[in-house]
Amino acid sequence: MRVDRRAGRLRGWLLGGGTERAGRHPGPHGRPRRDRQHPWWRVMCLTGVDYFSTLGYQPGIAALAAGVLSPVATLVLVLVTLLGALPVYRRVAVESPHGEGSIAMLVRLLSFWPGKLLVLVLLGFAATDFIITITLSAADATAHIDENPFLPAGLKGHELPLTLLLVALLGAVFLKGFGEAIGIAVALVAVYLTLNAVVIAVALERVVTHPSAVGDWGTALTTGHGDPLLVVGLSLLVFPKLALGLSGFETGVAVMPHIRGDRQDSEDRPSGRIRGARRLLTTAATIMSVFLITSSVTTTVLIPPEAFQPGGPANGRALAYLAHQYLGEVFGTVYDLSTIGILWFAGASAMAGLLNLVPRYLPRYGMAPTWARAVRPLVLVFTTVAFLITVVFDASVDAQGGAYATGVLVLITSAATAVTLAARRRRQRGLTLAFGTIAVIFVYTTVANVVQRPDGVKIAACFIGGMILVSVLSRLMRAYELRVDHVELDPAAARMIDERATHRIRLVAHEPERRDPAEYRAKLAQTMADNDFPDDGDVIFVEVHVTDPSDFETALLVRGSVAHDSYQVLSLASSSVPSALAALLLEIRDRSRRRPHIYFEWTEGGPVRNLLRYLAFGQGAIAPVTREILRRQEPDPRRRPHVHAG
Repeated sequence: MRVDRRAGRLRGWLLGGGTERAGRHPGPHGRPRRDRQHPWWRVMCLTGVDYFSTLGYQPGIAALAAGVLSPVATLVLVLVTLLGALPVYRRVAVESPHGEGSIAMLVRLLSFWPGKLLVLVLLGFAATDFIITITLSAADATAHIDENPFLPAGLKGHELPLTLLLVALLGAVFLKGFGEAIGIAVALVAVYLTLNAVVIAVALERVVTHPSAVGDWGTALTTGHGDPLLVVGLSLLVFPKLALGLSGFETGVAVMPHIRGDRQDSEDRPSGRIRGARRLLTTAATIMSVFLITSSVTTTVLIPPEAFQPGGPANGRALAYLAHQYLGEVFGTVYDLSTIGILWFAGASAMAGLLNLVPRYLPRYGMAPTWARAVRPLVLVFTTVAFLITVVFDASVDAQGGAYATGVLVLITSAATAVTLAARRRRQRGLTLAFGTIAVIFVYTTVANVVQRPDGVKIAACFIGGMILVSVLSRLMRAYELRVDHVELDPAAARMIDERATHRIRLVAHEPERRDPAEYRAKLAQTMADNDFPDDGDVIFVEVHVTDPSDFETALLVRGSVAHDSYQVLSLASSSVPSALAALLLEIRDRSRRRPHIYFEWTEGGPVRNLLRYLAFGQGAIAPVTREILRRQEPDPRRRPHVHAG
């Protein structure tokens, strides 16, 4: 008994309050309660722990990839950010304000199973981006710990266990709650940006007071690359290697539901939330652009090129190198601690993005268990996957960089494509041309990155394959669930049922073809003969129109009508015929307090073929599947509606 109580408490903790506390569900769109939402600048700090944390390694990556061209290549990155990614995601925030991101915009273009397959592929890339953000950032934080001069010698060389510990601590924060994560993010971002401003200000002062360093850099630049066009061309060629500096935009729109909008906001017109999201994106991009350019100039001018090489003191930690060199070991250690903190917590924005994206798609499509709507089980799943990735890559930053860049670039490319198509659909020619140009730039960047680092696509393919496999298995396991979230009767349908509340209620499942009187007359005669009941006037035909069979949960609107002044008909539209009929029968039973009867004609064809038709197209084996859904929904046979097949 005690074990059962403990198991019940554990289940309640996993599936209970953690959902709302962490910012998911309640509400039909999964929008957190207003008192659980936050001002846009606080949510910016959550996405900023990922975006801003790239300062910990981006200047070193730029110097290693571009050498003396690093400031020019970084300027190209900033221009692409401000003139490309930022306008794209400001448009995404308007088009998809409920946190679905650019994925939802593309899915609207495709229906049925192709649309669901597109969701799985894009979610696979999103999972690659977000999960690798967690593992790569934790691994980079460990690298900063390992490089600090005050670290005890006994702790050096233990990168893997330290990284696993950081990943576990991140998961623990989200098990506690979303509000705690926001608070930690605000503190980390404030401290980190302040310390970076100090380091860069001191470094710029050093550059200004030591013009010889600038002269040496200028000489190296003009000697090796005298033609300005050549400088720009080479900067464009190395740009894909700098793509990590574009991270954070997709999570910026994924966490939009946590932004507190205006009190008059509605789910259809959340103007305040959209305005806050656009401010978030613009402010973050502007701050980051300033830091990227100034850090690139100072690190390139002041740090010897050999220090950036693998194993060098500035490799992956260029600003930390300047902090120790110009501000002393104590300040440098404080800077290291701040960098370690924000890199560790950079995975928080990724975790928040996953917790918003996955419940919005997979459970709703029947492609994940119902517990995937709750936050805490998902946190445990994502943390476990992050453990596995960390072990597989031995906590190596370099080994995960390709997959990270691939995930980031594919998501930005899909967003640019989505807004281009949206502008074209609205016949906005200027915007279509502008967004189309941006999309072409990101397509080039993505292809170049894949060619240079094909391992990223291989890792993403593993995520996509795993997601498709889990989704297919989940859809099979949930095949007999009642896939209707609520039933609504129009006045005519309600009147038909209420009029028969004192009689036996008989429904005849009918798949209409011609809809002429002879068809209804023949169907009624055949049903009466097969099931041996008199026509006592209580028969109602039920006709289900299959909408999109790839959808899992649908609302059921039941319309009543009279065909040819003689035959009463209930019309339904649903993604699944058996599920719609089962939901209707249960609604009639609860409304009339009588057990209705429904009559079927056996479906022709083999049982396996009909089952596959049901799974793929929502129809086939209708009678037995309807009965099985009813059996699972109502275990008591004395309260279960009657199902007849003749």
